Amino acid sequence: MEYNQTEVKQGIKLHTIKTDKFKTNLIAVFLTTSLTRENVTKNSLIPAILRRGSKKLKTQEELSKTLEEMYGASFDCGIDKTGDNQVIRFYIETVNDNYLPKKEEILQKSIETLLEIVFNPYEENGGFKKEYVSQEKTNMKKRIDGRKDNKARYSLDRCIEEMYKDKPYGLYKFGYVEDLEKIDEKNLYEYYKTLIQSCKIDIFVSGLVDDNVLNSVENNEIIKLLNERKAEFNELRLEAKPKKEKETVVIENMDVTQGKLLVGLDVDIDNIDLKYVAMIYNSILGGSANSKMFQNVREKAHLAYVANSMYFKYKGNIIVNCGIEIANYEKALDLIKKQIKDMEAGSFTDEEVENAKKGLIAAIKTIDDEQDSGITYYFGQELTNINVSIEEYMKKIEDVTRQEVQDIAKKININTIYFLRD
Repeated sequence: MEYNQTEVKQGIKLHTIKTDKFKTNLIAVFLTTSLTRENVTKNSLIPAILRRGSKKLKTQEELSKTLEEMYGASFDCGIDKTGDNQVIRFYIETVNDNYLPKKEEILQKSIETLLEIVFNPYEENGGFKKEYVSQEKTNMKKRIDGRKDNKARYSLDRCIEEMYKDKPYGLYKFGYVEDLEKIDEKNLYEYYKTLIQSCKIDIFVSGLVDDNVLNSVENNEIIKLLNERKAEFNELRLEAKPKKEKETVVIENMDVTQGKLLVGLDVDIDNIDLKYVAMIYNSILGGSANSKMFQNVREKAHLAYVANSMYFKYKGNIIVNCGIEIANYEKALDLIKKQIKDMEAGSFTDEEVENAKKGLIAAIKTIDDEQDSGITYYFGQELTNINVSIEEYMKKIEDVTRQEVQDIAKKININTIYFLRD
Protein backbone atom coordinates (compact mmCIF):
# COMPACT_ATOMS: atom_id res chain seq x y z
CA MET A 1 0.00 0.00 0.00
CA GLU A 2 1.63 3.23 -1.21
CA TYR A 3 0.21 6.49 0.11
CA ASN A 4 0.75 9.97 -1.34
CA GLN A 5 -0.90 13.34 -0.93
CA THR A 6 -0.94 16.47 -3.08
CA GLU A 7 -2.34 19.91 -2.35
CA VAL A 8 -4.52 20.65 -5.36
CA LYS A 9 -5.33 24.10 -3.99
CA GLN A 10 -4.93 25.59 -0.53
CA GLY A 11 -7.41 23.73 1.66
CA ILE A 12 -8.08 21.04 -0.96
CA LYS A 13 -5.99 17.85 -0.98
CA LEU A 14 -5.85 14.74 -3.12
CA HIS A 15 -4.80 11.54 -1.35
CA THR A 16 -3.93 8.42 -3.34
CA ILE A 17 -3.57 4.92 -1.90
CA LYS A 18 -2.00 2.66 -4.49
CA THR A 19 -2.79 -1.00 -3.90
CA ASP A 20 -3.22 -4.07 -6.09
CA LYS A 21 -5.08 -5.96 -3.36
CA PHE A 22 -8.55 -5.17 -4.72
CA LYS A 23 -10.39 -5.39 -8.00
CA THR A 24 -12.17 -2.14 -7.22
CA ASN A 25 -11.34 1.52 -6.91
CA LEU A 26 -12.82 3.49 -4.03
CA ILE A 27 -13.16 7.25 -4.40
CA ALA A 28 -14.14 9.40 -1.44
CA VAL A 29 -14.73 13.10 -0.82
CA PHE A 30 -14.69 14.40 2.76
CA LEU A 31 -15.94 17.86 3.70
CA THR A 32 -14.67 18.79 7.18
CA THR A 33 -15.96 21.73 9.18
CA SER A 34 -16.03 22.79 12.81
CA LEU A 35 -18.81 21.24 14.89
CA THR A 36 -21.17 23.97 16.14
CA ARG A 37 -24.68 24.07 17.59
CA GLU A 38 -25.66 26.57 14.91
CA ASN A 39 -24.75 24.34 11.95
CA VAL A 40 -24.85 20.73 13.19
CA THR A 41 -28.39 20.09 11.89
CA LYS A 42 -27.76 21.78 8.54
CA ASN A 43 -24.65 19.68 8.00
CA SER A 44 -26.56 16.48 8.68
CA LEU A 45 -29.07 17.37 5.94
CA ILE A 46 -26.48 18.23 3.28
CA PRO A 47 -25.53 14.65 2.21
CA ALA A 48 -29.19 13.60 2.19
CA ILE A 49 -30.05 16.47 -0.17
CA LEU A 50 -27.02 16.11 -2.44
CA ARG A 51 -27.65 12.41 -3.05
CA ARG A 52 -31.09 13.29 -4.45
CA GLY A 53 -29.67 14.83 -7.61
CA SER A 54 -27.24 17.22 -9.30
CA LYS A 55 -27.39 19.62 -12.24
CA LYS A 56 -26.45 16.86 -14.67
CA LEU A 57 -28.09 13.98 -12.79
CA LYS A 58 -31.32 15.63 -11.70
CA THR A 59 -32.92 12.65 -9.92
CA GLN A 60 -31.91 9.57 -7.97
CA GLU A 61 -33.14 7.52 -10.93
CA GLU A 62 -30.67 9.25 -13.25
CA LEU A 63 -27.87 8.73 -10.72
CA SER A 64 -28.78 5.03 -10.36
CA LYS A 65 -28.76 4.62 -14.15
CA THR A 66 -25.33 6.25 -14.39
CA LEU A 67 -23.95 3.98 -11.68
CA GLU A 68 -25.42 0.92 -13.40
CA GLU A 69 -23.72 1.93 -16.66
CA MET A 70 -20.44 2.04 -14.71
CA TYR A 71 -20.65 -1.75 -14.22
CA GLY A 72 -22.81 -1.48 -11.14
CA ALA A 73 -20.79 1.12 -9.25
CA SER A 74 -22.10 1.87 -5.75
CA PHE A 75 -22.60 5.26 -4.10
CA ASP A 76 -22.97 6.12 -0.43
CA CYS A 77 -22.79 9.16 1.81
CA GLY A 78 -23.22 10.15 5.44
CA ILE A 79 -22.04 12.27 8.34
CA ASP A 80 -19.56 11.64 11.15
CA LYS A 81 -18.42 13.43 14.29
CA THR A 82 -14.61 13.33 14.45
CA GLY A 83 -13.19 15.23 17.38
CA ASP A 84 -14.73 18.70 17.35
CA ASN A 85 -15.51 18.42 13.64
CA GLN A 86 -18.36 17.24 11.48
CA VAL A 87 -17.25 15.30 8.43
CA ILE A 88 -19.63 14.90 5.49
CA ARG A 89 -18.56 11.81 3.55
CA PHE A 90 -19.28 10.67 -0.02
CA TYR A 91 -18.10 7.44 -1.67
CA ILE A 92 -18.18 5.76 -5.05
CA GLU A 93 -16.85 2.23 -5.47
CA THR A 94 -16.37 0.80 -8.94
CA VAL A 95 -14.54 -1.99 -10.71
CA ASN A 96 -10.97 -1.23 -11.73
CA ASP A 97 -10.40 -0.59 -15.44
CA ASN A 98 -7.82 -3.40 -15.60
CA TYR A 99 -10.56 -5.97 -14.99
CA LEU A 100 -12.86 -4.78 -17.77
CA PRO A 101 -13.02 -6.45 -21.21
CA LYS A 102 -11.98 -3.15 -22.78
CA LYS A 103 -10.58 0.11 -21.44
CA GLU A 104 -13.45 2.46 -20.62
CA GLU A 105 -11.85 4.92 -18.17
CA ILE A 106 -14.31 4.03 -15.41
CA LEU A 107 -12.02 5.58 -12.77
CA GLN A 108 -12.10 8.90 -14.61
CA LYS A 109 -15.89 8.75 -14.88
CA SER A 110 -16.22 7.80 -11.20
CA ILE A 111 -14.22 10.83 -10.11
CA GLU A 112 -16.26 13.11 -12.36
CA THR A 113 -19.55 11.65 -11.10
CA LEU A 114 -18.65 11.98 -7.42
CA LEU A 115 -17.43 15.57 -7.84
CA GLU A 116 -20.63 16.34 -9.76
CA ILE A 117 -22.80 15.06 -6.90
CA VAL A 118 -20.89 16.89 -4.17
CA PHE A 119 -20.12 20.22 -5.80
CA ASN A 120 -22.74 20.74 -8.51
CA PRO A 121 -26.13 20.25 -6.79
CA TYR A 122 -29.53 20.45 -8.40
CA GLU A 123 -31.21 23.78 -7.68
CA GLU A 124 -34.55 25.44 -8.34
CA ASN A 125 -35.46 29.09 -7.92
CA GLY A 126 -32.17 29.96 -6.21
CA GLY A 127 -32.30 27.13 -3.70
CA PHE A 128 -32.39 23.38 -3.31
CA LYS A 129 -35.48 21.61 -4.63
CA LYS A 130 -38.23 22.35 -2.10
CA GLU A 131 -39.67 18.84 -2.29
CA TYR A 132 -36.26 17.24 -1.55
CA VAL A 133 -35.64 19.46 1.48
CA SER A 134 -39.10 18.85 2.89
CA GLN A 135 -38.79 15.07 2.52
CA GLU A 136 -35.30 14.91 4.00
CA LYS A 137 -36.29 17.09 6.95
CA THR A 138 -39.06 14.56 7.67
CA ASN A 139 -36.60 11.68 7.39
CA MET A 140 -34.12 13.43 9.67
CA LYS A 141 -36.82 14.16 12.24
CA LYS A 142 -37.67 10.44 12.34
CA ARG A 143 -33.99 9.60 12.77
CA ILE A 144 -33.50 12.07 15.61
CA ASP A 145 -36.77 11.08 17.32
CA GLY A 146 -35.82 7.43 16.94
CA ARG A 147 -32.43 7.70 18.60
CA LYS A 148 -33.87 6.15 21.76
CA ASP A 149 -34.78 2.96 19.91
CA ASN A 150 -31.19 1.70 20.13
CA LYS A 151 -30.67 1.87 23.88
CA ALA A 152 -26.97 0.96 23.76
CA ARG A 153 -26.14 3.68 21.21
CA TYR A 154 -28.43 6.17 22.96
CA SER A 155 -26.74 5.57 26.32
CA LEU A 156 -23.30 6.09 24.81
CA ASP A 157 -24.39 9.32 23.12
CA ARG A 158 -25.96 10.56 26.35
CA CYS A 159 -22.84 9.79 28.37
CA ILE A 160 -20.75 11.78 25.89
CA GLU A 161 -23.29 14.63 25.97
CA GLU A 162 -22.98 14.83 29.74
CA MET A 163 -19.18 14.64 29.67
CA TYR A 164 -19.03 17.41 27.07
CA LYS A 165 -22.00 19.50 28.12
CA ASP A 166 -21.98 22.92 26.39
CA LYS A 167 -18.96 21.84 24.31
CA PRO A 168 -18.87 20.93 20.61
CA TYR A 169 -18.16 17.22 21.13
CA GLY A 170 -21.31 16.92 23.21
CA LEU A 171 -23.51 17.76 20.21
CA TYR A 172 -25.60 15.01 18.61
CA LYS A 173 -24.15 14.47 15.14
CA PHE A 174 -27.56 14.44 13.40
CA GLY A 175 -28.66 17.66 15.04
CA TYR A 176 -31.90 18.73 16.72
CA VAL A 177 -35.58 18.67 15.78
CA GLU A 178 -36.15 22.27 16.88
CA ASP A 179 -33.51 23.42 14.39
CA LEU A 180 -35.14 21.55 11.50
CA GLU A 181 -38.13 23.87 11.73
CA LYS A 182 -35.96 26.87 10.85
CA ILE A 183 -34.40 25.27 7.75
CA ASP A 184 -35.84 25.72 4.26
CA GLU A 185 -34.63 25.17 0.70
CA LYS A 186 -33.24 28.72 0.40
CA ASN A 187 -31.28 29.15 3.63
CA LEU A 188 -29.93 25.57 3.44
CA TYR A 189 -28.65 26.23 -0.08
CA GLU A 190 -27.02 29.50 1.00
CA TYR A 191 -25.38 27.66 3.89
CA TYR A 192 -24.19 24.91 1.53
CA LYS A 193 -22.50 27.46 -0.74
CA THR A 194 -20.72 29.00 2.27
CA LEU A 195 -19.68 25.54 3.48
CA ILE A 196 -18.23 24.53 0.11
CA GLN A 197 -16.16 27.69 -0.07
CA SER A 198 -14.76 27.43 3.46
CA CYS A 199 -14.55 23.77 4.58
CA LYS A 200 -11.55 21.48 4.37
CA ILE A 201 -11.84 19.24 1.31
CA ASP A 202 -10.06 15.89 1.04
CA ILE A 203 -10.38 13.65 -2.01
CA PHE A 204 -9.22 10.04 -1.66
CA VAL A 205 -8.64 7.53 -4.44
CA SER A 206 -7.73 3.96 -3.46
CA GLY A 207 -6.89 1.17 -5.89
CA LEU A 208 -4.71 0.76 -8.97
CA VAL A 209 -4.05 4.47 -9.32
CA ASP A 210 -1.49 6.30 -11.47
CA ASP A 211 -0.42 9.87 -12.26
CA ASN A 212 -3.54 10.36 -14.38
CA VAL A 213 -5.60 10.59 -11.19
CA LEU A 214 -3.93 13.88 -10.25
CA ASN A 215 -4.54 15.25 -13.74
CA SER A 216 -8.19 14.14 -13.57
CA VAL A 217 -8.73 16.06 -10.34
CA GLU A 218 -6.64 19.16 -11.11
CA ASN A 219 -8.21 19.58 -14.55
CA ASN A 220 -11.76 18.89 -13.46
CA GLU A 221 -13.93 21.90 -14.31
CA ILE A 222 -15.73 21.78 -10.96
CA ILE A 223 -12.46 21.73 -8.99
CA LYS A 224 -11.20 24.68 -11.03
CA LEU A 225 -14.18 26.73 -9.82
CA LEU A 226 -13.48 26.07 -6.14
CA ASN A 227 -11.58 28.82 -4.37
CA GLU A 228 -8.50 28.38 -2.24
CA ARG A 229 -9.31 28.58 1.45
CA LYS A 230 -7.85 28.52 4.92
CA ALA A 231 -9.97 25.58 5.93
CA GLU A 232 -12.10 26.10 9.05
CA PHE A 233 -11.76 22.92 11.10
CA ASN A 234 -10.35 21.77 14.43
CA GLU A 235 -7.06 19.92 14.22
CA LEU A 236 -7.28 16.80 16.36
CA ARG A 237 -5.05 17.02 19.42
CA LEU A 238 -5.08 15.68 22.96
CA GLU A 239 -5.69 18.10 25.80
CA ALA A 240 -4.81 17.71 29.47
CA LYS A 241 -7.82 16.85 31.63
CA PRO A 242 -7.22 17.66 35.30
CA LYS A 243 -9.24 15.62 37.80
CA LYS A 244 -12.76 16.92 38.45
CA GLU A 245 -13.58 17.84 42.04
CA LYS A 246 -16.62 15.59 41.87
CA GLU A 247 -17.70 13.08 39.26
CA THR A 248 -21.04 13.76 37.54
CA VAL A 249 -23.77 11.18 38.15
CA VAL A 250 -26.69 11.08 35.71
CA ILE A 251 -29.60 8.67 36.14
CA GLU A 252 -32.15 8.62 33.34
CA ASN A 253 -35.45 6.76 33.40
CA MET A 254 -36.94 4.98 30.41
CA ASP A 255 -39.10 1.95 29.70
CA VAL A 256 -36.27 -0.61 29.77
CA THR A 257 -35.83 -4.06 31.27
CA GLN A 258 -32.03 -3.98 31.27
CA GLY A 259 -29.97 -1.18 32.75
CA LYS A 260 -27.19 0.57 30.81
CA LEU A 261 -24.32 1.65 33.04
CA LEU A 262 -21.57 3.75 31.48
CA VAL A 263 -18.56 5.25 33.22
CA GLY A 264 -16.81 8.01 31.30
CA LEU A 265 -13.11 8.36 32.09
CA ASP A 266 -10.73 11.22 31.37
CA VAL A 267 -7.19 10.32 30.31
CA ASP A 268 -5.09 13.25 31.53
CA ILE A 269 -2.48 13.35 28.76
CA ASP A 270 -1.53 15.93 26.15
CA ASN A 271 1.33 14.02 24.50
CA ILE A 272 0.08 12.35 21.32
CA ASP A 273 2.62 9.51 21.69
CA LEU A 274 0.97 8.49 24.95
CA LYS A 275 -2.16 7.48 23.05
CA TYR A 276 -0.41 4.18 22.22
CA VAL A 277 0.00 3.52 25.94
CA ALA A 278 -3.65 4.46 26.51
CA MET A 279 -4.67 1.94 23.84
CA ILE A 280 -2.87 -0.83 25.74
CA TYR A 281 -4.44 0.33 29.02
CA ASN A 282 -7.91 0.26 27.48
CA SER A 283 -7.37 -3.19 26.02
CA ILE A 284 -6.45 -4.57 29.44
CA LEU A 285 -9.26 -2.71 31.20
CA GLY A 286 -12.14 -3.57 28.88
CA GLY A 287 -11.13 -3.60 25.23
CA SER A 288 -10.78 -7.35 24.72
CA ALA A 289 -12.29 -10.71 25.71
CA ASN A 290 -9.45 -11.18 28.20
CA SER A 291 -10.00 -7.77 29.80
CA LYS A 292 -10.68 -7.11 33.47
CA MET A 293 -14.19 -5.86 32.75
CA PHE A 294 -15.13 -8.95 30.77
CA GLN A 295 -13.49 -11.48 33.06
CA ASN A 296 -14.29 -9.96 36.45
CA VAL A 297 -17.53 -8.03 36.01
CA ARG A 298 -19.22 -10.32 33.48
CA GLU A 299 -17.75 -13.81 33.78
CA LYS A 300 -16.83 -14.16 37.48
CA ALA A 301 -19.29 -11.85 39.24
CA HIS A 302 -22.11 -12.33 36.69
CA LEU A 303 -23.07 -8.69 37.17
CA ALA A 304 -23.26 -7.75 33.49
CA TYR A 305 -24.53 -9.14 30.20
CA VAL A 306 -22.08 -6.86 28.42
CA ALA A 307 -18.90 -5.44 29.95
CA ASN A 308 -16.31 -3.63 27.85
CA SER A 309 -14.61 -0.29 27.30
CA MET A 310 -13.84 1.93 24.32
CA TYR A 311 -10.96 4.37 23.83
CA PHE A 312 -11.78 7.63 22.07
CA LYS A 313 -8.30 8.51 20.90
CA TYR A 314 -9.19 11.87 19.39
CA LYS A 315 -10.64 13.16 22.66
CA GLY A 316 -8.60 11.30 25.28
CA ASN A 317 -11.49 9.45 26.89
CA ILE A 318 -12.32 5.88 27.80
CA ILE A 319 -15.94 4.86 28.30
CA VAL A 320 -16.77 1.70 30.21
CA ASN A 321 -20.02 0.15 29.02
CA CYS A 322 -22.07 -2.45 30.94
CA GLY A 323 -25.51 -3.91 30.40
CA ILE A 324 -26.76 -4.95 33.83
CA GLU A 325 -29.74 -6.01 35.89
CA ILE A 326 -31.13 -2.73 37.24
CA ALA A 327 -30.94 -3.97 40.83
CA ASN A 328 -27.19 -4.61 40.45
CA TYR A 329 -26.27 -0.96 39.87
CA GLU A 330 -24.31 -0.38 43.10
CA LYS A 331 -22.52 -3.75 42.98
CA ALA A 332 -21.58 -3.34 39.32
CA LEU A 333 -20.38 0.24 39.80
CA ASP A 334 -18.24 -0.73 42.79
CA LEU A 335 -16.66 -3.58 40.83
CA ILE A 336 -15.99 -1.32 37.83
CA LYS A 337 -14.26 1.19 40.10
CA LYS A 338 -12.22 -1.65 41.60
CA GLN A 339 -10.89 -2.61 38.14
CA ILE A 340 -9.81 1.00 37.58
CA LYS A 341 -8.11 1.12 41.02
CA ASP A 342 -6.41 -2.25 40.39
CA MET A 343 -4.96 -0.91 37.14
CA GLU A 344 -3.65 2.15 38.99
CA ALA A 345 -2.04 -0.13 41.60
CA GLY A 346 -0.32 -2.13 38.86
CA SER A 347 -2.45 -5.22 39.40
CA PHE A 348 -1.93 -6.59 35.90
CA THR A 349 0.69 -8.90 34.44
CA ASP A 350 3.32 -8.71 31.74
CA GLU A 351 1.32 -11.37 29.93
CA GLU A 352 -1.75 -9.13 29.89
CA VAL A 353 0.35 -6.33 28.38
CA GLU A 354 1.73 -8.65 25.71
CA ASN A 355 -1.72 -10.04 24.90
CA ALA A 356 -3.05 -6.50 24.54
CA LYS A 357 -0.23 -5.67 22.14
CA LYS A 358 -0.89 -8.78 20.05
CA GLY A 359 -4.60 -7.98 19.81
CA LEU A 360 -4.00 -4.37 18.77
CA ILE A 361 -1.29 -5.26 16.25
CA ALA A 362 -3.55 -7.94 14.72
CA ALA A 363 -6.24 -5.27 14.30
CA ILE A 364 -3.78 -2.79 12.78
CA LYS A 365 -2.68 -5.41 10.24
CA THR A 366 -6.25 -5.55 8.91
CA ILE A 367 -6.27 -1.84 7.97
CA ASP A 368 -5.24 -2.62 4.40
CA ASP A 369 -7.74 -5.49 4.12
CA GLU A 370 -10.55 -3.06 3.30
CA GLN A 371 -10.25 0.05 1.18
CA ASP A 372 -12.41 2.23 3.41
CA SER A 373 -10.29 1.27 6.44
CA GLY A 374 -7.17 2.49 4.67
CA ILE A 375 -8.87 5.74 3.72
CA THR A 376 -10.12 6.25 7.30
CA TYR A 377 -6.60 5.61 8.67
CA TYR A 378 -4.91 8.19 6.46
CA PHE A 379 -7.73 10.70 6.90
CA GLY A 380 -7.23 10.49 10.67
CA GLN A 381 -3.58 11.32 10.12
CA GLU A 382 -4.57 14.26 7.96
CA LEU A 383 -6.74 15.69 10.75
CA THR A 384 -4.02 15.18 13.39
CA ASN A 385 -1.28 16.51 11.09
CA ILE A 386 0.90 13.56 12.11
CA ASN A 387 2.10 11.00 9.57
CA VAL A 388 2.75 7.52 10.92
CA SER A 389 3.01 4.53 8.59
CA ILE A 390 1.22 1.32 9.51
CA GLU A 391 4.62 -0.27 10.25
CA GLU A 392 5.54 2.61 12.57
CA TYR A 393 2.13 2.37 14.20
CA MET A 394 2.70 -1.29 15.08
CA LYS A 395 6.23 -0.52 16.31
CA LYS A 396 4.91 2.19 18.67
CA ILE A 397 2.44 -0.33 20.11
CA GLU A 398 5.16 -2.96 20.47
CA ASP A 399 7.47 -0.52 22.29
CA VAL A 400 4.98 0.24 25.10
CA THR A 401 6.26 -0.97 28.49
CA ARG A 402 4.39 -2.28 31.50
CA GLN A 403 5.59 0.69 33.58
CA GLU A 404 4.19 3.13 31.02
CA VAL A 405 0.80 1.44 31.29
CA GLN A 406 0.84 1.79 35.07
CA ASP A 407 1.92 5.41 34.76
CA ILE A 408 -1.00 6.13 32.46
CA ALA A 409 -3.34 4.33 34.88
CA LYS A 410 -2.53 7.04 37.41
CA LYS A 411 -3.77 9.66 34.93
CA ILE A 412 -7.22 8.07 34.62
CA ASN A 413 -10.08 9.86 36.38
CA ILE A 414 -13.83 9.30 36.45
CA ASN A 415 -15.65 12.17 34.77
CA THR A 416 -19.24 10.93 34.47
CA ILE A 417 -21.36 7.98 35.59
CA TYR A 418 -24.45 7.50 33.43
CA PHE A 419 -27.19 4.99 34.27
CA LEU A 420 -30.24 4.30 32.11
CA ARG A 421 -32.84 2.45 34.19
CA ASP A 422 -36.56 1.77 34.41
